[in-house]
Order: sequence, then C-alpha cells, then structure tokens
Amino acid sequence: MHRRHFVGGLAASAALQTLFVHVAGAATLETVGKPRPFDYAGLKGRARELAAQAYRAPPATLPPAIDSLDWDQHQAIRFRPEHALWRDDRLRLQAQFFHLGLFFKTPVRIHELVDGQAREVAYNPAMFDYGKSGVQGSQLPKDLGFAGFRLNFHTDPERDICAFLGASYFRAVGGQWQYGLSARGLAIDSGLPRAEEFPNFVAFWLEKPAPGASTITVYALLDSPSIAGAYRFVITPGDVQLMDIDAALYPRKPIERLGIAPLTSMFQTGENDRRMANDWRPEIHDSDGLQMFTGEGEWIWRPLNNPRVLRFNAYKDNNPRGFGLMQRDRDFDNYQDDGVFYEKRPSLWVEPKAGWEAGSVQLIEIPTVDETFDNIVVLWNPDRAPQPGEELLFSYRLHWGAQPVVPPMARCLATRTGLGGVVGQARKHFSWRFAVDFAGGDLGLLGPKAKVEAVVTASRGKIEITSARPLHSINGWRAMFDLVPPADEEPIDLRLFLSSAGQPMSETWLYQYNPPPLAERSLA
Repeated sequence: MHRRHFVGGLAASAALQTLFVHVAGAATLETVGKPRPFDYAGLKGRARELAAQAYRAPPATLPPAIDSLDWDQHQAIRFRPEHALWRDDRLRLQAQFFHLGLFFKTPVRIHELVDGQAREVAYNPAMFDYGKSGVQGSQLPKDLGFAGFRLNFHTDPERDICAFLGASYFRAVGGQWQYGLSARGLAIDSGLPRAEEFPNFVAFWLEKPAPGASTITVYALLDSPSIAGAYRFVITPGDVQLMDIDAALYPRKPIERLGIAPLTSMFQTGENDRRMANDWRPEIHDSDGLQMFTGEGEWIWRPLNNPRVLRFNAYKDNNPRGFGLMQRDRDFDNYQDDGVFYEKRPSLWVEPKAGWEAGSVQLIEIPTVDETFDNIVVLWNPDRAPQPGEELLFSYRLHWGAQPVVPPMARCLATRTGLGGVVGQARKHFSWRFAVDFAGGDLGLLGPKAKVEAVVTASRGKIEITSARPLHSINGWRAMFDLVPPADEEPIDLRLFLSSAGQPMSETWLYQYNPPPLAERSLA
C-alpha cells in the first residue's frame, strides 16, 4: 500500500446525492444551501437508511487538467490559509482543505456545524495556490469539491495536528509534530487472499468550537459495498493527542473479517530483522512493535518483522484493555535520517470503551522492499461475524504521541538477532541467537544478589544457552538464548519474560521466527 496515497482508493455513494445540497461557491470561503438540523442520532439514521439501499459508486472522473497531475504537480497545489474555516473568528482550531487530484478522485462533502445547524462548505478555486502545478484555477468547475481536510491548532498555525484524506484514513501528531502511521475508520477483509475492501468517509461535519475551546468534534458518514456507518470524533490536541471515537455500523451483507480501529504502518528493517538491510541507514520503520494489554491483565510486546511472505497472526482476547503500534526506539543514532525523522514518529494506542467483547487483535505483516509502502496492519476483529440489518456500536479512544501508554512492568527496549553458538568454539549445528533488553518496572530495585531468570518457550525447535544478566548501560537486564530450528521453514512462535523469586518482572515478549531455507543456514 503506497504511503504517498495517504493510502486508499476513494469512492462515494451516489445515493448520498439525495441527502446533501451542493451549490457553487462564491469568491471566498462560505457555506451554501439552507441550514439543516444535524446531530449524531440523525447521522446514524442516515447511515442505517444508506445500508438498506444497494451500494452505488459514483464515477470518479476529474477535469483532465486535474486528472493528469503527477505527484510533484499535485503537491504544488497549496491551500491558502486566509481561506481557512473559522479564520476570522480567532478560535484555537481552524480547518483547511485538500485539493482533488492524483490518488484522490472522488470528492467528499464537508459541512460546517453551528448550534445544531449544518451547511456545506463551498469549493472555490480561489482557495488554492496552484503554484507550479500547471493548473489554471479559473478554468476549474466551481463545484469540484474537496479531497479531505486538516486541522490546525493556535500554538502553531503553520503545521496541522491531524488530517483526514483518502478512503477512511486519518493521521495525527503528538508533541513532536511528526506524522507517521495512519488509522482508519474501518477495515474489511484485510489479509485475505482476495482484494481488500476500503470503506470511505464520504461526508464530514466540522462542529465550530466554542471560543477558547481546545477540543473539536467531527462527524463522518462512511460507505462501502459491504457496510455504512456513522462516526463521531472528539479531538483534543496535546503532547498526547486524544481522539474519542463512537462508531455505529450497519452491514449491507455478511462480512468475513471486520476490522475495528485498524492501524496501518511501515516496517522495512530494524535491529531484529535485517533481511532488507540494504540501505545506508541502520533502521527504517514508523513502528517497531505491537503492544497489547489483555483483558486478563497481561502486557505483551511483539516486535514487528518484514517477512518473506505475508504473515497473519491473531491474538485471542476478551474485553481487551488496549493495543497499539509503538515506536519505542526514539534514538536518532539508530536511524540516522535527518529528513523524515523516524525517531520522532508517533506511537498510537487504542483504548477500548464499549462494544468490545470476544475477538482478537490481528496483525498482518506484508513483505516490502521500499519504505514508501505501508506493510503493517493491526485491527480488532470481533468473533461474531456481522450480519445485514444489525447495528454494531463501538467506542474507543486513540492516543497519539511518543510514548502514550507505558506498561508498569519492565518493558522491552530492543530485540537483536544473529547467528547463535559460543564465541571461539566451532559450531556443530545451525542456531539463531536472540538478545532481548528490558528496563523499567521494578528491575532497578533488584539487589546485587537477586536472581533473575529468562523464562523462554518455543512452539517448535530447541532452546539452548539461555541466560539473563544485568545491563547497566540501560539500568536493566538482557535475556539471551539460542533457538535450534527444525529442518523445515515453518514459523516458530517464541515467548519470553523475566522472572525473579517466582514473580514476573517484565512484560511478555512474543516473536515469530521464520527459519531460513536449509541452503542458507551457514555455520560461519
């Protein structure tokens, strides 16, 4: 999935044209049409009505001058800040809009909501600086529409705090003002051996914040061949940006794999997986691991991989307390990229609130040779498959930031792998070494005579040369072991935690190792 897309194909339902009014705009930003009452209950009713109709995708046709734009030309089109929504109201939050073109071919309707009354925001070419794009704004239709929007906070009007653009994708930043991974409103049939379906946010309502308020509410209508839905986002910027989300979903047809709160990221290479380490930079990733807090209270860390073939893992749970894709490694020296700053990429934590019962956190890892492709997907899949005519209600909170949630126990700081064996002794068989570093929790309170054990299990193969020793440079401990794999290439699941006096001292480290082909198992 290409990161330059902000990912996703766009499609909107033609049936929506009967629900919304659109009139050509004037010379400046203004709303059009008669004000209409709007609230979340009414939006849910619209989604339910939409789901009862057959899905009809409108033609995604653009004027030739826009349809032919390449990446650089589309990037040259800039929104003029003086046309921002609420610019003249001196509020803490403003909205700016994205221009159609390139990967974004179907307009989304954007409305301003004031005191329970909604009016559509009119597109006008005067809102945009077309720069070196080669486009003559005066020749574009006055009802072209928008591709999406972004929000700006008063603390830095030049940079946006979040953006909604493409299918149901959106991004946000924390206190380090760096974009990275994406979230989605919904995922359908991710990781199955057929084309994935990408639901779309086809209309938005931006509620005007009160003077002095640092929170904004955004509503969205979702539509796709399989489902329609209503969403409410309550967005609060900060060092950790919060999004409280309510979703009401109405399936049109049975869905095999429904993905709630899906996250999308990139992992090309890291200290644990050097398969694609052909770049001068030591590590290249937006996220380095999946963190989970289970309904039974276990904290789990699963480092990410760039596998040879697509890998799918499901972690069963009931009433999960949280999960997310983390970028734990915040050290510039480990990336050496002063252009995209991977060490500043935000982590994203999902905190379930209501509607989450039996299901599984599912991780999909897709092979990639290039950092411009998102290859990591995480989502929650309910055990019970949704059926047409149902109403599915979910609520959850997203936390965007450097380290939005930190486990109270010792956590894994690094996973390193390489050829196993004993230094100075000839190897008699192939093995693979794992060195896992832990810090935090109560490790710093252990006395000099405390005994710490690395508790390691493997689904297949043989574990040998296991050890745990203090690592004073991080005020933590390092667990090490070798894995002797069987002759086949089937994945091996590993599990590790630190224990002292019979008590767990760390989160649980999970890993999935794919043994190389026999011909590649060199002993040197």
